[in-house]
Amino acid sequence: MTAHIAAAPGADYLSINNIEVIYDHVILVLKGVSLTVPKGKIVALLGANGAGKTTTLKAISNLLHAERGDVTKGSVEFKGGRVDQLTPSDLVRQGVIQVMEGRHCFGHLSIEENLLTGAYTQSLSRGQLNEQLEKVYHYFPRLKTRRKSQAGYTSGGEQQMCAIGRALMANPEMILLDEPSMGLAPQIVEEIFEIVKDLNARENVSFLLAEQNTMVALRYADFGYILESGRIVMEGAADELRNNEDVKEFYLGLSSAGRKSFRDVKHYRRRKRWLS
Repeated sequence: MTAHIAAAPGADYLSINNIEVIYDHVILVLKGVSLTVPKGKIVALLGANGAGKTTTLKAISNLLHAERGDVTKGSVEFKGGRVDQLTPSDLVRQGVIQVMEGRHCFGHLSIEENLLTGAYTQSLSRGQLNEQLEKVYHYFPRLKTRRKSQAGYTSGGEQQMCAIGRALMANPEMILLDEPSMGLAPQIVEEIFEIVKDLNARENVSFLLAEQNTMVALRYADFGYILESGRIVMEGAADELRNNEDVKEFYLGLSSAGRKSFRDVKHYRRRKRWLS
């Protein structure tokens, strides 16, 4: 088993440096994106559908080649070392794992069988494997009650919990979490984000989470970046972004002047301060 690399003194934990991504050798999707995730923090990557959030996560986890995408400029570093040339499985062994958008459980397997697939990179004894399972069940007690159920017949919330739990089985140091709230009821979204916060606090797992649900993400994150059309257009502490008038209006649907008409919003969008 590949050992986790040691962090270089003073280095950012995860660092994405001015990357550009092109699909099919033609379509420029990311245009000089740079961001960092400090150790033990939750960082939110925010933006509308199509802004480039998923592409950013796949550029980190080296999953772009399956979709004919390439990082053509820039670099990705984890704990001070370049990781953008590693295979996805080697990156998992280094402690970075992505939970894909849409949950992607193995529908024909049970919940517990899905979880066990997450430990394939670990050389664990049966006792250690059971300890890992019990840790997952501690954070996701609902999965324990459904452990023998076929995953394809469980709820969307349970499948999302299964997908995160499967990542946890790989003993990660960093989880890239893509759209965890997608298609879920608000109560389930809150439950999942509470578990993410708990994992961050108790297991010291760092998170980079891509989300359209800005209101929820900024309540749980420490720091946030906003993507628009493949560029970072704003960044800051989560509290600052949550109270920023532009963010309130265009991502939370709120403003100090009250809700504006669609015509007013279109006019204001054309003169947004961060694009001037």
